[in-house]
Amino acid sequence: MNPPSLESPFENARKQMLDAADIAGFSKNTVKKLLEPERVLKSNLVVEMDDGDVRSFPSFRSQHSSARGPYKGGIRFHPGVTEDEVMALSVWMSMKTAVLDLPLGGGKGGVVVDPSKLSQTELERLSRAYVARFFRYLGPGTDVPAPDVNTNPKIMAWMVDEYSRLAGKWTPGAFTGKPLSAGGSKGRDRATAQGAFFVLSEFLAEEGQSLQGKTVAVEGAGNAGLTMIGILHAAGAKVVAVSDSGGAAHLAEGFDDQILARLKKERKSVSEYPGAKKIGADELLELDVDILVPAALENRLTATNAPKVRAKLVLELANGPTTPEADAILFKRGIPVIPDILANAGGVTVSYFEQAQNDSNFHWTAEEVAVKLESRMRSATRDVVDKAREHGRELRMGAFVLAMGRIIAAMDARGW
Repeated sequence: MNPPSLESPFENARKQMLDAADIAGFSKNTVKKLLEPERVLKSNLVVEMDDGDVRSFPSFRSQHSSARGPYKGGIRFHPGVTEDEVMALSVWMSMKTAVLDLPLGGGKGGVVVDPSKLSQTELERLSRAYVARFFRYLGPGTDVPAPDVNTNPKIMAWMVDEYSRLAGKWTPGAFTGKPLSAGGSKGRDRATAQGAFFVLSEFLAEEGQSLQGKTVAVEGAGNAGLTMIGILHAAGAKVVAVSDSGGAAHLAEGFDDQILARLKKERKSVSEYPGAKKIGADELLELDVDILVPAALENRLTATNAPKVRAKLVLELANGPTTPEADAILFKRGIPVIPDILANAGGVTVSYFEQAQNDSNFHWTAEEVAVKLESRMRSATRDVVDKAREHGRELRMGAFVLAMGRIIAAMDARGW
C-alpha cells in the first residue's frame, strides 16, 4: 500500500494507519475499510441572530468506525474547522477508544464559527440547530458527541435538551461532558489532564523515574493545559514555560498554577505573568526541558522544528500535534513521544463512564471515577509500551497497532 501525500491532518491519519498495517501485517483489504470514515455529514446551519439577521454556518460530523460500538467524539466551534480536520480527528478517536479498550468507535464534529462573536442566545440557537440537523444520526446507541475546542458543559446541556425534545423523552446518554445537574459525571472537568498524568507517571515508572524535579514546558493554557500544570506542580515537577493564544513566557523558577489560573480568569495572557520572560511560541517548543507538553492544536511539531526539540520526552495533550515526519525524526533522536491517542484519552474514558452512569441512572463518586480512570490509563500505557517494544517502533505505532488490531478483531467477529 502506497502512503498518501501528507497535505492534511486526514492524510497524516491515513499514513499512520497504513504504517501500522505494514508493521503488524494486517490484511490490506481489511485496512482499506478503515482508510475512510463510514459516513461524513455536512450541512449549513441557518441561525437567526439577535438583530433579526440570518447567518449560515458550515457544520460537519465525521463517523469513522462503529465496529466496536457507537461513534464517540467531540464537537468543536472554531473558525478554522474543516471537513479534512474533522475526518482526521474521527480516525484518532477510533484509535483512542480502542487503545483504552472502550466499547466505542470514533467520531468528531465541528462548526465553522467564532463563538466569541456570538451572544449567549445566538450560541444556544446554533447549538440546537446542530442537533436538529444531525438528529437522526445521533443517539446513545449510534453516536455520542462531547465537548471539544470552544464547547463546554453548558453547550452540551443545550444539545442534550434539544435531542431529548426531538426524541420525546429525556435522553441524557445522547451527549457527554454535561453539567452534573444535567447528568454529567464527577471528574469529567479534570479527566483529560488527570488521565495524561497517570499515563506519564506509568511511563516514567517503567523507565525507573519519577516526576519529582522534572522541568516541563506546556504549550496551550486551555482547560486541559491549565489543569495539567496544576497536577504537575502538585507532583513536584516544575513548569518553566507556558503559552496561550496571547503569547508565551519562560520562568526558570517555575510558574504558580494559581497565578496562571487567575490571569486566565481575568482574560489576560499567560505571557503577562509577573517576572516572566516573554518568548516566541515556537521558541517554547525548542526549550531545554525534561518534558514538552503540546496542549494546543494540530501539526505543531514538524520536520522543520523536530530537529531542534531539546526535550527528553514529549507528552501529547493536544490532538495530532506531531506530524509523521516529526515523529520519525524524534524517534531517531531517541526522544519518546507519548501519543495523543493514549495521553489525552482520559477525557473520552470518563465520557464512557458518564454514559455508563446515565444508562444505569446511578452516579459514582469522584473517588470512584478517579480509581477507575487510573486503572484504565495505567493498563493502556503498559499495553502500548509492550506493543511498541514488540515491534521495535515508536510509541505511536505501538498504539496504532494495538488499536487497529482490536478494531479489526471486532470487524472479523461481526462478519465485516
